[in-house]
Amino acid sequence: QVQLVESGGGLVQAGGSLRLSCVASGSIFRDNSVGWYRQTPGKQRELVATITSADDTIYADSVKGRFTISRDNAKNTVDLQMNSLKPEDTAVYYCYVRTTYVVYWGQGTQVTVSS
Repeated sequence: QVQLVESGGGLVQAGGSLRLSCVASGSIFRDNSVGWYRQTPGKQRELVATITSADDTIYADSVKGRFTISRDNAKNTVDLQMNSLKPEDTAVYYCYVRTTYVVYWGQGTQVTVSS
């Protein structure tokens, strides 16, 4: 069973930075797309950033220029560097990996940005 564990969330003031990290229990990242979604109460989970097996990146328009996604296949990690944070970035952030047949999710980490 694949397990994804996120870390790095917390409380930060607007304009600050946080770095989220996600580590997988096995070597599952190498051939698959991985990334981050976020969710706020009453809203659907939305894509924040993804990085493909070819290292192509996709970002939500709302985070372009502020967030950077990176992966380390040898360490089975995917990180999300978040700069210039805004109160609207407040959410639970979930790491995921998309395989051919299933999507695995982490348990989520809370990010709170105060104004």
